[in-house]
Amino acid sequence: MKGKNIAFIGLGVMGYPMAGHLSRTGHQVTVYNRTGSQAEKWTQTYTGKSAQTPEEAARNSDIVFVCVGNDDDVRSVIYGETGVLASLKPGSILVDHTTTSAQLAIELARACDEKDVHFIDAPVSGGQAGAENGALTVMCGGEPAVYDNIAEVIRAYAKHSVLLGGHGQGQRCKMVNQICIAGVLQGLSEALLLAEKSDLDIAQVTSALTQGAAGSWQMANRAVTMAADSFDFGFAIDWMRKDLLICLDEADRKGLTLPMTQDVNQRYQQLIQQGLGRMDTSVLIQSYKTASAPVHEEA
Repeated sequence: MKGKNIAFIGLGVMGYPMAGHLSRTGHQVTVYNRTGSQAEKWTQTYTGKSAQTPEEAARNSDIVFVCVGNDDDVRSVIYGETGVLASLKPGSILVDHTTTSAQLAIELARACDEKDVHFIDAPVSGGQAGAENGALTVMCGGEPAVYDNIAEVIRAYAKHSVLLGGHGQGQRCKMVNQICIAGVLQGLSEALLLAEKSDLDIAQVTSALTQGAAGSWQMANRAVTMAADSFDFGFAIDWMRKDLLICLDEADRKGLTLPMTQDVNQRYQQLIQQGLGRMDTSVLIQSYKTASAPVHEEA
């Protein structure tokens, strides 16, 4: 595959290695990050250039990838005189890997269409380890012909990608993904409490169950660390709660009530208030430990 001119906007724990994989597979990569020192560090690690603004990074690019924090962060790097759309050439492709609302994806698709630019919403799953190992799953929304043009490129950091439908459908699939994770962690939290009270060895329990019907990525990778009260790694609950609020808003638009998602969201909010916002999502078990602790009444 002939190398393309690529801009990558956002060099956090996900974007930094993703942009690196693109460079290593022969593309000409220009990066932008709000904190400029991070972009300079990237150019010292990989082959590529850094830009002072998203507009500069996107200039002459065939594809621009964005991976930032939330809806407002995306808008801040897309619109305005220094935004991506100010310099994207007609026929180029904007790919948003940020987990956002479906409404933003539809908004961006319309804005791109006015510039004769193509758009794909493409949130990812797999976490920091998946980004570093080039093993992400990418959920896409957009036109099939446009998806076909980026599918080979994103294989640089993805083990699997799929087009779910029109604009916004990638984001809606990511919502489903996050709800599934919340449910698995809720069940795993309660199950581990019972296992501990039953004097079961958590490593043995995990070994016994991971290959059966109860097996999951969360069980295989988080059960032992949850039992050890180790949470200082992984996907922070600050970000997970942002994602769950997007899920709940979308459900409300569809006339749905999601009681489990609401419960986990509230528990995460309580944990954030306790100063645990940067802990991994598996810290959810702490909420259940607190709730199940015996109450000692004073005589």
